[in-house]
Amino acid sequence: MATQRADHQQNPTVDEIPDIVISRLPVYLRTLRLLDSQGAEVTSSQELGELLGISSAQIRKDLSHFGEFGKQGTGYNVAFLCRQLEKILKVDCVWPVVLVGAGYLGHALASYNGFLNRGFRIVGVFDNDPTKVGTQIGDIEVKPTSALPEAVDRTRCQIAVIAVPAHSAQAVAEELIEAGIRSILCYAPLTLNMPPDVRVEYIDPVISFQHMTYYLDKGCID
Repeated sequence: MATQRADHQQNPTVDEIPDIVISRLPVYLRTLRLLDSQGAEVTSSQELGELLGISSAQIRKDLSHFGEFGKQGTGYNVAFLCRQLEKILKVDCVWPVVLVGAGYLGHALASYNGFLNRGFRIVGVFDNDPTKVGTQIGDIEVKPTSALPEAVDRTRCQIAVIAVPAHSAQAVAEELIEAGIRSILCYAPLTLNMPPDVRVEYIDPVISFQHMTYYLDKGCID
């Protein structure tokens, strides 16, 4: 096979790449890792498109923002493209993450073992409920949120997860920003009021349910 190249186009800056393109890169990476785990050595934009329900032209266009990763008629080397996407997404290292909220959801997230091999490690769990502070989730002791600034500074953490009720989420987010957090993954069912330089992503299963039910025949329980 011809040597794969990643001739980056003058190191594109964050603002030069459409956010919708960045949002698709983790999906490409997840699929490539699956192919790699199945022993695939080569893939194509056509195969990736069929697996993902995305046009092959869109995949080629997305990747072209960052360089040339394959050759026409040859396709992509799966392991090589994985490594390149890991570098682009900056997950060729492990990012420390703090989690606020040690309830059922927070406990499940802190116990999940699928973060580390994808570039993330929860290094601290925080809660203001005295019945939760001091308890263990795996090898992590739940600390009060007053301990956040020291933990963020010590671990040089930039990413946080909010898994608290909606009425507490805004105040928690402000505490996190004050501590130095620059990116937040929010599970609370609301939209946070954040400064423009803080990146927020939301996960609300109910929103996804409501999206799906639009396409279903009505089948409510009552």
